[in-house]
Amino acid sequence: MGGLQVETISHDWGARRALDAVSFSVEPGRFCALLGPNGAGKSTLFGMLTRLFAPRDGRIAVAGHDMAHTPLAALARIGAVFQASTLDPDLTVRRNLLYFAALHGLSGQEAETRTMAALDRLGMVERAGEKVAKLNGGHRRRMEIARALLHRPKVLLLDEPTVGLDAAARSAITRHVHDLAAEGLTVLWATHLVDEVWTTDRLVILHRGRVLADGEAGEIGRGDLTTRFLALTEDRA
Repeated sequence: MGGLQVETISHDWGARRALDAVSFSVEPGRFCALLGPNGAGKSTLFGMLTRLFAPRDGRIAVAGHDMAHTPLAALARIGAVFQASTLDPDLTVRRNLLYFAALHGLSGQEAETRTMAALDRLGMVERAGEKVAKLNGGHRRRMEIARALLHRPKVLLLDEPTVGLDAAARSAITRHVHDLAAEGLTVLWATHLVDEVWTTDRLVILHRGRVLADGEAGEIGRGDLTTRFLALTEDRA
């Protein structure tokens, strides 16, 4: 089975339960928004999905590969964009991507071809020769997404990718990633911003480490997702 499967994942930070039997799946080629307020457990879950640390129990599978049993195969099929930037500001956009390609064992013409193709998908080809330090926040994020696509992953994970961007840049990035999902990429997009969720998206609402809703965003919101989201997440112990 392709896509992404998360089954009864739990995790504690000391005495605090960060994730409590979290389960959901994302079908291949689907955009899934993981919506939750700050402290909901989104970043903890992303740490497990990228194997920064292992869950206490439960199961994660990426494109049919079990994270516990075949971690290298699972991780090879993931592209990830984290909140904090890991770009080298003194290198050009192209050099940053070629360096990352080398980490995946790509070199020569193959690395060059994939770099320019990834930049083209995100509308960044004209920026290839610019130093990262000179890019605005929106273009840096596009570049990080392009970098995450270099090794042709099956699943793209984005943890609060629009933090610090203005409304126009946020809208452009959200649209670009929806286009990638339409091309067949499985996407998990973590956010606390309701306006980044489209009515046709798959939606998982996470709060205090628990899944409170899972389904089509338009059905969960019933015409007003903001009101529904607040009703689900306010004053819950």
